[in-house]
Amino acid sequence: MVDPQVPQDIEETLLGGPVRYTRKEVEALADVTEDHAQRIWQALGFPAPADDEVAFTDGDVAALREINELLGNELVNEEMVLQLVRAVGQTMGRLASWLGDVWLRRLGEEFPPDEPVTPEIVHAALALTEELRPAFERLLLHGWRRQLAAAGMRAAASTAAARADPAAGVAHLAVGFADIVSFTKLSRRMDGDSLAEFVERFEREATEAVVEGGGRVIKTLGDEILFAAAEPPAAAEIGLRIAERFDAAPDFPRVRVGMAYGEVIQRLGDVFGDPVNLAARLTSTAYPGAVLVDTGFASVLNGDPSYDTSALRPRPLQGLGRVRPVLLRRPARGA
Repeated sequence: MVDPQVPQDIEETLLGGPVRYTRKEVEALADVTEDHAQRIWQALGFPAPADDEVAFTDGDVAALREINELLGNELVNEEMVLQLVRAVGQTMGRLASWLGDVWLRRLGEEFPPDEPVTPEIVHAALALTEELRPAFERLLLHGWRRQLAAAGMRAAASTAAARADPAAGVAHLAVGFADIVSFTKLSRRMDGDSLAEFVERFEREATEAVVEGGGRVIKTLGDEILFAAAEPPAAAEIGLRIAERFDAAPDFPRVRVGMAYGEVIQRLGDVFGDPVNLAARLTSTAYPGAVLVDTGFASVLNGDPSYDTSALRPRPLQGLGRVRPVLLRRPARGA
């Protein structure tokens, strides 16, 4: 059971040191301009505090100094640094919220259902995270290294195949969306805990199908997931597996999938371009449990005995004109 006594130095514990500097003092110690420092804080997702507010630690000074040192490298410019800082702020912000939610749910299991989780208990739980912090930090660093290596290998493989320009962020990819049918109607009948478990289950099982198929998750949007794979056959397997998983789950609604293949722009971990827009529109027009692809995607699969494709009648898709979707299925048994 967690001791609900509130420690007085929670913020200092989590920040790794006492809060002792104003914004002006940090800028002077780190030898950065006010304008540059403000852009860094905003990119991280924090508004710059008032001039006389004591809000910074020695760690903040060290971080600004390191960012300044990065700018001394001829391959690094300020815009690149701000993009990376923005990515760190958004990623770490979501991760911190995610970990906080998991931690608070686990904490709630320690108390009777009718006993509320008070601010004092939350503060005590936050203090206990210091015990877990070193292991979490090692996990974060290792996960980042593995993802960086994977991103480098993908870029090298695409360049070797002469189908991508990593410097321009351009690549040929199969991209797909999967979303839960009638999610809005279903979500209105759920309380907060049930809805969170519902969405988490969808994200978990869909992500497992993407990873097992050799693809990668670009982002999740609650009732929807965007994924990518290097080639249409891999994406086809992913899309069918996602639809099949939820078709086989009697206690979960069906899922529909739309995929397209072509040149996309990769930027800051996201993907953009006509194939992404087309995949989204195909998803919205698919029947529950169905997997739709565009004709370019289907042409790559032509002759592959693992998949059956059937062209449907052309239909107007918002912003794209009339498009002929192709229904992707497993071959009929005995065919």
